[in-house]
Amino acid sequence: MFEQGPIRPPSEARSLLIRVTRNCPWNKCAFCHTYRGTAFSLRSVAEIKEDITRIGQIADQIRQWSWQQGDGGRITDRLVNRIYGRGDDVDDGYRSVAAWLYFGATSVFLQDANSLIMKTDDLAEVLTFIKTRFPSVGRITTYARSHTAARRSVEDLGKLREAGLTRIHIGMESGYDPLLAFIRKGVTAADHVTGGQRIVAAGISLSEYVMPGLGGRRWSREHALATADAINRIDPEFVRLRTLHVVPGTDLHDLMTRGEFEPLSDEEILREIRCFIEALDGIETTLVSDHILNLLEELEGKLPEDKARLLATVDRYFALSEEDRRIFRLGRRRGVYRCLDDLADGRVYRRLQDIVAAYHGGDPGRLDQELDGIMNRYI
Repeated sequence: MFEQGPIRPPSEARSLLIRVTRNCPWNKCAFCHTYRGTAFSLRSVAEIKEDITRIGQIADQIRQWSWQQGDGGRITDRLVNRIYGRGDDVDDGYRSVAAWLYFGATSVFLQDANSLIMKTDDLAEVLTFIKTRFPSVGRITTYARSHTAARRSVEDLGKLREAGLTRIHIGMESGYDPLLAFIRKGVTAADHVTGGQRIVAAGISLSEYVMPGLGGRRWSREHALATADAINRIDPEFVRLRTLHVVPGTDLHDLMTRGEFEPLSDEEILREIRCFIEALDGIETTLVSDHILNLLEELEGKLPEDKARLLATVDRYFALSEEDRRIFRLGRRRGVYRCLDDLADGRVYRRLQDIVAAYHGGDPGRLDQELDGIMNRYI
């Protein structure tokens, strides 16, 4: 077996997960519960290489099974189903590697929260070893903190690119300093900009994560505009929306319970997103809405050419009747709807309409309570 951490970005669903650090070295963000109660530690290069070697052995074993069952080394549906169906006969490592091989074995994601905290030469050695052991890999990505990236030189980041690091995912969340301090992000807007600019200058693809709703009712507009300003100054390849949902067990939930944080509704957050998109200017980035917590998954496009369409999509939602907006929210949160055009499916629409009517025939607040409960399960 080899180690795997708890999370990865949705866009890395087909990537092999290799753990180079354990947990998060900061672990103080008020909205996050992922690493709560855990201690951060670095893994040695030798230990990481042992895992990579073990993964290679598992991959070789899976290919051997393919030959044995007459598939000629190909990773077929039949083989993957066999591996997933073997229960305790194989561990989760085999299932992870089988899925990775099935999707082409072309990408790797380095876990956990901040791989850049490793010494540059150590991380470069790991990257080189991955590329040597798995020649099919063309893309290696990782999470990092802006605070760490801002303290790495462009030259050091360039070494990592040359060794094989192709993309860095950074949780910006906000570019508004009072809000960053409030949520204990441990970083400033200046750090975000410096770190992001250095990654871009080093030739590494940068994906910045923005958290609509994080400012609550107090700082919604300031959050949107300051975050857009930081993004404009960085010009990352991707901006990914990650709508805030306050999760029980987090410090932000405690602040909300004490009345020190007032969350926005779905529709207030969507208006904030519109404000954010409208303020994006002078950049060539791709906006992505690839998470179930985002009300409008279809808010995806390339700036500047798709900006008008993105804004029009938000306006289209608000042009719906109040009932249709409730129906869409319920369909989206239940995973039935993915875009506004899905409202045209009459059968699904009538089923959701009946559910919404039942809620509003009793306690109207019950619908919001159910949607809140559904969203808790997505975190």
